[in-house]
Amino acid sequence: MRILEFRIFEQNKNMIHGFVKAAAAIPLLQVADCEYNIEQIEHLLHKAAMQDARIVVFPELCITGYSCMDLFAQDSLLHQAVAALFELVRRTRNIEALCIVGMPLAVGNRLMNVAAVLQKGKVLGFVPKTFMSNSREYQERRWFSPGSELETDRVTLNGSDYPVATNMLFTCGKATVGVEICEDLWAPVPPSSLLAMQGASIIVNLSASNELTGKNEYLKSLVQQQSARCIAGYVYAAAGFGESSTDLVFAGKGFIAENGVMLGEVERFPMREKLLVGEIDVDYLHHDRTVSSSFMQEAHRLAGSRPAIRIPYGMPSGTVKTFERAIDPTPFIPSSDVARDERCNEIFSIQVNALARRLEYTQLQAAVVGVSGGLDSTLALLVTAMTFDALKIPRPQITGVTMPGFGTSARTGGNAVRLIRSLGATLKEISIVDACRQHLNDIGHDGTTPDTTFENAQARERTQILMDLANRLNGLVIGTGDLSELALGWTTFSGDHISMYAVNAGIPKTLVRYLVEWIALHKVDDDIRTTLLDIVDTPISPELIPAGKNGSISQKTEELIGPYDLHDFFLYHFMRYGAPPSKIYFLAQNAFKRKYAKDVIKKWMGVFFRRFFTQQFKRNCLPDGPKVGSVSLSPRCDWRMPSDASAALWLKEIDGLG
Repeated sequence: MRILEFRIFEQNKNMIHGFVKAAAAIPLLQVADCEYNIEQIEHLLHKAAMQDARIVVFPELCITGYSCMDLFAQDSLLHQAVAALFELVRRTRNIEALCIVGMPLAVGNRLMNVAAVLQKGKVLGFVPKTFMSNSREYQERRWFSPGSELETDRVTLNGSDYPVATNMLFTCGKATVGVEICEDLWAPVPPSSLLAMQGASIIVNLSASNELTGKNEYLKSLVQQQSARCIAGYVYAAAGFGESSTDLVFAGKGFIAENGVMLGEVERFPMREKLLVGEIDVDYLHHDRTVSSSFMQEAHRLAGSRPAIRIPYGMPSGTVKTFERAIDPTPFIPSSDVARDERCNEIFSIQVNALARRLEYTQLQAAVVGVSGGLDSTLALLVTAMTFDALKIPRPQITGVTMPGFGTSARTGGNAVRLIRSLGATLKEISIVDACRQHLNDIGHDGTTPDTTFENAQARERTQILMDLANRLNGLVIGTGDLSELALGWTTFSGDHISMYAVNAGIPKTLVRYLVEWIALHKVDDDIRTTLLDIVDTPISPELIPAGKNGSISQKTEELIGPYDLHDFFLYHFMRYGAPPSKIYFLAQNAFKRKYAKDVIKKWMGVFFRRFFTQQFKRNCLPDGPKVGSVSLSPRCDWRMPSDASAALWLKEIDGLG
């Protein structure tokens, strides 16, 4: 086992934290001029290698051109294609990248449309096209036979035998490559589906898809969907300028997708060569496959008697010099305004629907919400108000409770009161100062030292008020805490940690702000909007220690436990992909390079992991609340962890970061 682990490490050491650079290369070409075409291929291959590409994919039949038509029946062209292939192999013997090019190849009594897979002066194998396109403008069966008609698994060229099969995998640790050609992607069960189930983490597609109005978007969706279905990287390169335009136009499409996300695409209709390079995260793909219970189901039955033929290749030596993939600093928040609005609408609808079901089930007609004037309680109150509207329950049956304590500022207190009133809920103001002083005195606390006891006494007093008031009104206490607070344990056990239904439990802090802002802009009138936008601009604070001069907020959460944008970033990559601290650190440096220094990122990462492990006991007894995204900390739904698990492994790795 140790040897296996060492070999995997050796194979992956030439990647950057599991990222493999792949390229879709679309050369200029001339139909039936193999010498010219391999010169263009060689040029682009060198260019891709200079950009550290480890896998380079060229279009279908690019050595001859796709649009040769009946010239494919000419021995001269077929012989020249083979000669050109081996000349390309000779010229690129010093290039270590895995190269996949298209060509026609006679195999026994069949002419095949194949992908030739090359590396460092060697032909590794030939993969025939499985599905022939033979309708409307396509007549491929006129010249080519499908891969299913192969009568041999070897082909002899220049005195040497080479493997030829549709089910070959080119393997290098987690960076295992499967090949399909153009129409294969359009089939009901593409070859890539079976190849992925047998280990292919990167699918390459050599294509010659022509242009039609509306076709590009459909094709793009196919690439994205297949990469998602296969939990794979998908590199697509299609024929471009130089193919015959007798009846068809080829625009040189190129895509790189990863598990449903389009990482990059080339400009269409260029009258020049195009090279698209992108980093595919094979570690994250491997993680998602490992945790997906259905991914390998039926794999052996579907593969039948034809298990994949595995051909090893080597990852180019030397460390990758550049990393160009954009890393989103706010992974929970869509980058475009349109997508962000759609996400906010969807999440808010999930919250409202969930709370409506709970109220309907319990047959309760009242709710109690503690409103502080902060983001979380504001969102909880808004969700409750919209839920009551949906159920046609009068809003006055919502009781919004403000409970000013030792640290409540005039700004937050005022916003809480205005918000409750403007939403039409019933306002109840209950000061906790005297009750907390009495309690602190009873337990021997001096009542002034701002320690943990001083702070938590206030949180627990507020929870007691809410619970008892809900009992009196026969209603539900609506929880306000969010996903980020649960991850960090930034809640008071048996205080704000407890509620009867926690509507915000699946929403990270960075997204709560956008949700409140979205509601302000799309769901309420001008009076409420002004209050909401001021709440959005208010510093995040539990307000548990006395306010500063002029009643200003003196306790700012992000100064105490770190910036929420960093913590949400750590949480996402740790929970969503099981990433180790070293990788999260690398990604954070790229995502926040203009905002946080390396030592700042490292400091708060240590805080995150330390708190995440020590606070699991709070998460193990969370109240019910709706899951809204791929990251959830519910002990019933997603995250099960011992309360006494050690963080030593993760903290040791953080200590060793440079």
